[in-house]
Amino acid sequence: MKKIKYYYNTNTLRYEKLVTPLRVKLLRFFGFIAAAIVTAFILVVLAFRFIPSPQAKLAEWKYEKLEKKFEVLASQAQTLQQQMASLEKRDNQVYRSIFEANPLPDSARAKLTEQNNEIQKIEAINDEQLGSELAKTLNNISARVNYQFASYNEIENLIKNQGQKLASIPAIQPVSNRDLDRIASGFGMRIDPVYGTPKMHKGLDFTAPQGTPVYATGNGTVKVAGQTGDGFGNHVVINHGYGYETLYGHMYKVKVKVGEKVERGEVIGWVGSTGKSTGPHCHYEVHINRQEVDPVYFFYNDLTPEQFDRILKIASTGSAKSLD
Repeated sequence: MKKIKYYYNTNTLRYEKLVTPLRVKLLRFFGFIAAAIVTAFILVVLAFRFIPSPQAKLAEWKYEKLEKKFEVLASQAQTLQQQMASLEKRDNQVYRSIFEANPLPDSARAKLTEQNNEIQKIEAINDEQLGSELAKTLNNISARVNYQFASYNEIENLIKNQGQKLASIPAIQPVSNRDLDRIASGFGMRIDPVYGTPKMHKGLDFTAPQGTPVYATGNGTVKVAGQTGDGFGNHVVINHGYGYETLYGHMYKVKVKVGEKVERGEVIGWVGSTGKSTGPHCHYEVHINRQEVDPVYFFYNDLTPEQFDRILKIASTGSAKSLD
């Protein structure tokens, strides 16, 4: 049963039934509806702001998982970079040094690389940069790996050529000297036998009877063979490659010709006394990059350590006069 409300009318001094006008009812109804809508809107806004939706929670979970994976990958990438740096250092300081190759410049290796610390980058990047930064890091490592592979291919070729180089470097005496008694004059300042003045003697003089075989001390190509008017008489110059040349002077007769390939131990002529010479001997020189060096340090292939030590003493205390 609907309750009926009454109010006291002071004009009529009696209680009368309370009747609400339709206009007031409508205003109250629409006011209630408006308040409900506003309240609902506020609640929705607060819910979207402070209470994540299932989709947002799933997206956040996926993002956190992706970020952790990226950090793991970045850590692995940093480890790979450190390993690459170690390989590059070993490449320059060990492998290339063994084969006398020039180190690779850092500018070449850093062509597609960045020098910044990748871990510091991770802390500063935003969400959109995660993928691109990882791609840059992997591209960095990939470029360095490819460049290092090229370097190792070059070293592999150096290894293949090393046997040829060792066979080409002068490493034996130019005449048979088993008893080590044929070195008459060593490398250094000596008295010229003709002019009697001090002069730089740029090689070793090996005394031997005329007709004693003269041997190539390393593989190479004959550059000079015969007389050239420079005092060496009949002589041979062999280009061994790799910056090495040897000269064999005062031969009685030359066996080889210019352009001919010779091997270590091959007879290239016979001892004589042609040119500016005071007796049969072989004047022998070793040149490295056109600079004369003491040949005595290139007899390691046919001497024992004791013999090598002895020949060093003989060469240093030989005759004060040269034979040419």
